[in-house]
Amino acid sequence: MELRHLRYFTAVVQWKGYREASRRLHVAQPAISQTVADLEDELGLKLFSRAKRVAQLTPEGEIFYREALRTLAQADLAIKTAKRAAKGEVGNLSIGFLGSATYAFLPELIRTFKAQYPGVQLTLQELTPLQQEAAFNKGEIDIGFTRALTAEQGKVFSSRCLYRDPMMAVLPRSRQVKTKRVRISDLANESFVLFHRDGALGLFDTITGMCNDAGFSPRVENEPNMMQTVLSLVEAEEGVSIVPACVRNLRSDGVCFYRVQPDNVRVELIAAWKKEAPSVVLRAFLDLIDSNASQIRKKAELC
Repeated sequence: MELRHLRYFTAVVQWKGYREASRRLHVAQPAISQTVADLEDELGLKLFSRAKRVAQLTPEGEIFYREALRTLAQADLAIKTAKRAAKGEVGNLSIGFLGSATYAFLPELIRTFKAQYPGVQLTLQELTPLQQEAAFNKGEIDIGFTRALTAEQGKVFSSRCLYRDPMMAVLPRSRQVKTKRVRISDLANESFVLFHRDGALGLFDTITGMCNDAGFSPRVENEPNMMQTVLSLVEAEEGVSIVPACVRNLRSDGVCFYRVQPDNVRVELIAAWKKEAPSVVLRAFLDLIDSNASQIRKKAELC
């Protein structure tokens, strides 16, 4: 049985006869008659009672007609949905992101995407770089806003750099200084609170490397797994910290941020995805990122 059989059959019913169905479908009447006869043979029952040469539905034909309409409607919906999916208008997209690093631009980016592709189901998860890698491996996210990839990760993922963030020293407000910059070497005798190494290995190593270049190894007393906790501990005078400038988005009133001296280190925020052929939906999202690249950089720099 083909959809053609159902279309011819329902046309005969809807147009109340073979002649009008033939005219409406632009198909020869004998072809329609033969197709309906083949359908009846396959089903092993009569769909029409042809008394007085009128194509009148049998009781079983009436039931089959209702189901045929449902089947054709579902088939049409499947075709339309497939075409929309081919255009990226429907589907699913799961996004992993770093909260403080994407605060300035991600909400508006998502709003714009949803307005353009309302049929796409979006899922967002706030994840550390390590958690994003695990989520990629489990197939739980399609794209991640994360830190720069390692050489090994670069073999698996494609990426685009969105912006490069300067580093800032974080001190408790009770120790507020008048200068706009803090020399890294002046922090040599301080206890440090750093975002845990397991969650963002590259960032942790970048910060400790900055301290090493300034002539000391930082005494790390706390490694919380949330950046907000880093700020809370600094506010509680448990130590000082060095963080990417985007962390200011967390707006902790009890700490002060200062550009560091020397100011020669930048950490990247990138968009990353598996190198295997991206879905149409993912390509549409990447196109939106590209078209908003300059705005993303400007918004990040203002924060």
